[in-house]
Amino acid sequence: MILVTGATGNLGAAAIDHLLTKVGPDSIAAYARNEAKAAPLRAKGVDVRLGDYDDSAALAAAMEGVSKVLLVSSTDHGKLQDQHLNVIRAAEKTGVEHVVYTGTAVKDADASPISPMLQAHFRTEDDLRSSSVAHTVVRNTMYTDALPVFIGADVFERGINLPVGDGRTPFALRREMAEAAANVLLQDGHEGKTYELTASESYTFSDIAQALSERSGKPVRYVSPDPQAFEDGLRSAGVPEFGVATISGFVTDMREGRYDIVTRDFEDLLGRRPMSLSETLQEVYGL
Repeated sequence: MILVTGATGNLGAAAIDHLLTKVGPDSIAAYARNEAKAAPLRAKGVDVRLGDYDDSAALAAAMEGVSKVLLVSSTDHGKLQDQHLNVIRAAEKTGVEHVVYTGTAVKDADASPISPMLQAHFRTEDDLRSSSVAHTVVRNTMYTDALPVFIGADVFERGINLPVGDGRTPFALRREMAEAAANVLLQDGHEGKTYELTASESYTFSDIAQALSERSGKPVRYVSPDPQAFEDGLRSAGVPEFGVATISGFVTDMREGRYDIVTRDFEDLLGRRPMSLSETLQEVYGL
């Protein structure tokens, strides 16, 4: 039995969809907070077990009879490490054989403006290494799916206005990362390993603008403004201060090359090359 946490989120749901192409629904359990949101999983025959990352008792109950767990990282960044530790301890308590954790592929995290958020992922990795449970870490790069958050859904009308300069990021599609994580759960020999899931090459936002232009037939211009002016623009648009700091932090990390990591791990786990930038943009923007 495989338990997927964060099962109603985009990554968890995509992992379950891929698992269902390989094993029957009676081999999959979903850990979810909301019964209504989990209804589509029940409709697919998946065993839904309710609870959250703060509920140690619910976690332990959800892991009864489970041999493998996909720990999809929490989005509650103030409590992220503690919540992950609750999952790890529940796995130890119930005799789970293997935990696969979705971390983040980033370098020089100490220098990042969002260092506390990033470091919580690496401290979770330390907690896994200190535990008695066999584990695998899959560090995900930035999602192509997240690009509309940074450049807007109206990019074809307004262009790209983001202070990333010539910074490069190996954007990849979230559902393919979910597929890679699911493959780790389905295969033997991944215990104790750390994989960095990145596209086969890194891209600048000039590359993104060009790919969008070619796919859409509309010219998309890329401008890299002054970072302070960009932040002021977010505030003027009504973005709360926490949102400004978070978006600006990710943008700074892209500008300074912290996500510029390229490995073959993703290709090896998928058994093929991941989708190209143009292909992922086509899917994300419905081109």
